[in-house]
Amino acid sequence: MEIFLQPDTWVALLTLTFLEIVLGIDNIIFISLVAGKVSEENQKKARLGGLSLALIMRILLLLSITWIIGLKEPIVTLIGFELSWRDIILIAGGIFLLVKSTLEIHHKVEGQEGNPENGKKSKTMSFSAAIVQIVLLDLVFSFDSILTAVGLTDEIILMIIAVVVAIIVMMIFARPVGEFVNKHPTIQILALSFLILIGVMLIVEGAHYHVPKGYIYFAVFFSLAIEMLNMRYRKKN
Repeated sequence: MEIFLQPDTWVALLTLTFLEIVLGIDNIIFISLVAGKVSEENQKKARLGGLSLALIMRILLLLSITWIIGLKEPIVTLIGFELSWRDIILIAGGIFLLVKSTLEIHHKVEGQEGNPENGKKSKTMSFSAAIVQIVLLDLVFSFDSILTAVGLTDEIILMIIAVVVAIIVMMIFARPVGEFVNKHPTIQILALSFLILIGVMLIVEGAHYHVPKGYIYFAVFFSLAIEMLNMRYRKKN
């Protein structure tokens, strides 16, 4: 454990932890939306259960880091375009996010979503279905965060600590974020739009076109800031 006596170790750990938390923003948004679809008494269990399984899965993936890196090796070539397992996983995850988010937006815009004012009951998702969706999407996000971690440090222990801290932060903020998102319909639409943007980014990344994530997160926070102003304006009027 002498590595913790070196200043560079703490700099790497703080940087890695910060990046893991930032990369977990899209995960929190997805978990909030999915958990909001289950019955009220199961929402907390869906959030914590999904994140707990995600933590276990990320640690297991980190311990299999050699295998993860090997997933970047091409396995098939189509018309001069090489595809690896990582590319396939990212593209599949991106398509899932696009389909899931588009269907959810369609349900809300077309009025198929439950609304107490018009007497419609909200359709609930089963607890097991919510957990499966959370874990599958987190698997896709895990590859992104783990490959980011590999680029910053070679110490597995630092990666595990950063992942554990990031998941704990996500557990703390998942409930308030979920309640806020589910309380405001316009925020739900905005969150689903973010997921569409992230889905496109995953597909583009899988196609070997790197998109700086700073642009994505800037667009997310800028849109959210505008929506906050709109909500404040509507309250005054």
